[in-house]
Amino acid sequence: MMYEFLTNNRGELTQRCRDKVAMRPGRSASSIQLENGVPIFLDQLIRTLETEQTQNPGASHRISGPAGGASVSSEVGTSATQHGKDLLEMGFSVDEVVHDYGDLCQAITDLAVERDAPFQIDEFRTLNRCLDNAIADAVNEFSYQKELAVTKKIANETNQRAGFFAHELRNILGTATLAFSAAKTGNLSLHGATGTILERSLDGLAKLIDESIAEVRMLSHNTLASTSFSLSEFVAELKAAAELAAKAKGCLLSVPSIDPLLAIIGNRELLFSAVANLLQNAIKFTHPGTEVRLCAYAVADRIQIDVADHCGGLPPNAEETMFLPFAQNGADRNGLGLGLTIAQQSVKACNGTLEVHNLPTVGCVFTISLPRFEVPT
Repeated sequence: MMYEFLTNNRGELTQRCRDKVAMRPGRSASSIQLENGVPIFLDQLIRTLETEQTQNPGASHRISGPAGGASVSSEVGTSATQHGKDLLEMGFSVDEVVHDYGDLCQAITDLAVERDAPFQIDEFRTLNRCLDNAIADAVNEFSYQKELAVTKKIANETNQRAGFFAHELRNILGTATLAFSAAKTGNLSLHGATGTILERSLDGLAKLIDESIAEVRMLSHNTLASTSFSLSEFVAELKAAAELAAKAKGCLLSVPSIDPLLAIIGNRELLFSAVANLLQNAIKFTHPGTEVRLCAYAVADRIQIDVADHCGGLPPNAEETMFLPFAQNGADRNGLGLGLTIAQQSVKACNGTLEVHNLPTVGCVFTISLPRFEVPT
């Protein structure tokens, strides 16, 4: 009887399956891969074969399901479904799902030939039925879970892009609103500095919308132009845009002078967005009456841009999570928690790095590092 042969050689068959897994090319699976696969399936196969030798052979369908893959709950279906899900979570392919059960079939056949074990045709039919049902259920669950994971990933990416757009839109609109309010309250001419900030904000809104339309049209991110521009002029524009927000918060914005010969190369809009987000973040969390400092200088072959605040220091382990999307570490939860994520991605797109340094009980310093260039003379 096949079930007696399988029972007596259960350990040998399981080990042969493990050996076959270890010999596969590419990423090899550990014994964990077979935990809900071969050992459980082998026990279910033995019980199925044994039940078919009783006066009620149809009862075996509760263990392994009927022939033809009819939709019915069975023990084989439950464990095979879990096995397919486990393999996906461990990063394996659908081939691994099929091979795990195929390995057992080959191991049984090889060992039967070696031991000269005679099996009945009906027993082979039962073996094939059990294998077919197990493979079908495992592959179906693997495919379902994979499709579900892809769908979730696409949805998360779409939500993140929408969040980025909303965050940037609100930032630029906030600057425009402050400029308009200042002009209205002070009865200022729009031909002055306040009018210039308002004009640049409106231009920024137009560019943001244009870039979003371009993304919808599937244009590559690499089409964003990189140019060389003066570091001092770049920082001066950032200062002008941030002064209104600093004044509204009741803090001082300090910007030391910058070497006029220093220049950087990158996408100006992306870098402006990155530093503006850092400044907005610093002004948001710094204590009223304290200083937010924007410094830009050269260190060997790099340009460093520092944004320092007096927020009192970061919470424990905040450096590890603060650049993640939607992470908010401070008490002020106004906003989406995307500013630092946007800044980091923008700097990275311009071949730079963004890091944070905690100053306990004082504040923190965000540092952008970019390749150094010189303004042509």
